Amino acid sequence: MDGTRGIDGWRPLAARSGFLAGIGPLLWRRDADGLAMGFRVAERHCNPVGACHGGMLMTLADVVMGFGLGDRLDDGRFVPTVGMAADFLAPAPLGALVWGRAEVLRRGGRTGFAQCLLRAGDAMVLRASGVFQLDRRTDPGYSAATLFAGA
Repeated sequence: MDGTRGIDGWRPLAARSGFLAGIGPLLWRRDADGLAMGFRVAERHCNPVGACHGGMLMTLADVVMGFGLGDRLDDGRFVPTVGMAADFLAPAPLGALVWGRAEVLRRGGRTGFAQCLLRAGDAMVLRASGVFQLDRRTDPGYSAATLFAGA
C-alpha cells in the first residue's frame, strides 16, 4: 500500500536514507495550525493482532515533537530527544492515517518541552510529552529544509 495515495494536502517527507526512510513514508503538511506529520499504517507497522505497533506510534510522536519544536526555532536545527513519556489511548488499525502536531510548552536556553496527541480518524491513539536538547549544534549536512522540500 502506498502511504501517500489518497491523502489530500499531505506530502512525503524527503527522508531518502536512514531510520526515517526505513519506517516511512512519513508525511507532512503545513496549514493554519502549523506543521503536522503522520503516516499510513501498513502491515510492516503492525503487531500480531493487526494494530499499529506501539513502538511505531512512539516513534511518530518523537518525530512530531522534535520536528515541531525545531520548526518553531526557525533555524532548521536538529533537536535530539532527552526524554519522552507516552500513554496508549486506542489502537490504530491497518490502513489508518495516523497523524499529530506538536504543542510547544516551553523553550529554554538548553532544553525545550513539547507534547502531542496522535490521531487515527476520530480516535486519539497516543498522548506523549518530551524534553529536547536545544543547544546542540546542527550536524554538517543536516537541513530540515531538504526534508520539507517545498515548505
